[in-house]
Amino acid sequence: MAPVQICPRCSQVVDPAMRDCPHCGVDLALAAILVTEQEFNAPVLASHSAPLTPEILVPRLGDILLEKKLIEPDNLQRGLDYQRQLVTEKKPRLLGQVLLENNLIDREILDQVITEQIFQLQVALQKSNLQLEQRVQERTRDLQDALSKLSELNQLKSNFISNISHELRTPLTHIKGYLDLLADGSLGSLSEEQHLAVDVMQRSESRLEELIENLLRFSIISRGEFTLHKTPVTVFELVKSVIARTEKKAQSRGIDLQTYLQDNLPRVYVDAEKMTWVLLQLLDNAIKFTPKGGHVAICADREEDGVNLCVIDSGIGIPPERTPEVFEPFHQLDSSETRRYGGTGLGLALVKRILEAHGTLVKVQSVIEKGTRFEFFLQGVKNDPV
Repeated sequence: MAPVQICPRCSQVVDPAMRDCPHCGVDLALAAILVTEQEFNAPVLASHSAPLTPEILVPRLGDILLEKKLIEPDNLQRGLDYQRQLVTEKKPRLLGQVLLENNLIDREILDQVITEQIFQLQVALQKSNLQLEQRVQERTRDLQDALSKLSELNQLKSNFISNISHELRTPLTHIKGYLDLLADGSLGSLSEEQHLAVDVMQRSESRLEELIENLLRFSIISRGEFTLHKTPVTVFELVKSVIARTEKKAQSRGIDLQTYLQDNLPRVYVDAEKMTWVLLQLLDNAIKFTPKGGHVAICADREEDGVNLCVIDSGIGIPPERTPEVFEPFHQLDSSETRRYGGTGLGLALVKRILEAHGTLVKVQSVIEKGTRFEFFLQGVKNDPV
């Protein structure tokens, strides 16, 4: 049943959403606040049978009458005693009504006091609202200033990351070039031990190159320079590409890499390069956090208007309460100096932002020591024949 509000002046039913009573014009918002928050002299107001009049807007009516010397203390006490008697008889009355019925005060005086007090309360409420509005404006300005400073700091951080990444690229290119020359024998023959050493250095250089590329991607996204070049792409080609690039790594770690692709999947409308990177990052993470002998799988299932993709592993898992942390940039769940797994903490943060740019969200389900599942939906090409 919808809530019902009674006008305190004319006792007519009114819409609780209205500001003023359509029957008598009383300020209903003021009445509601005062009835809820003020303590009144007459305790019988809690009873639904007590009549509702403008007097309910005046707290401590008896004290006000005494202060203005409009009633004798003995007469006020008589009225209060009679009011309590009516309460016991379940015939509640407001104090002003009791005083009028017992000829202890004139109607004109009572109305004057009530009108004056309502006016004062309304002025106080307006003043309070004005002060509140001023505080809200001040707080809003403070928040805007803080947001502006935060934006400036983020921009500085992004510029710093971008500059450092570009500076690192130049010497890294030289290192890569000379390592390639050593590996292919252009600088002379190498012993078996030297070949092994060069191989280790090349893998480390590739890892460093990957970290720098992630930093550059993050700085580009942070500066708002991130754009997508979407084209219709088959899911099979996407998955085939990333499997070919991660299969060797999985085998070297003793991990079974599997694919489960439903037949007749529609093409998806994505940035192929960036979506390939997303899948590579998810597979790389799954392999990194899965012990030897475990398995990692990439799955694709048809949905009504697209494809649901997921990467599943049997790895160490993530504590449920810490799942949101994996998408925070520069954040590692294990931040200790002796942590087992390396990385900048940017991979999944970039995955999340790239998928959001595609209009989709990544979901995570994980169980400690049992594995993790990353899942997201890609919109299919409309009217695509399959």
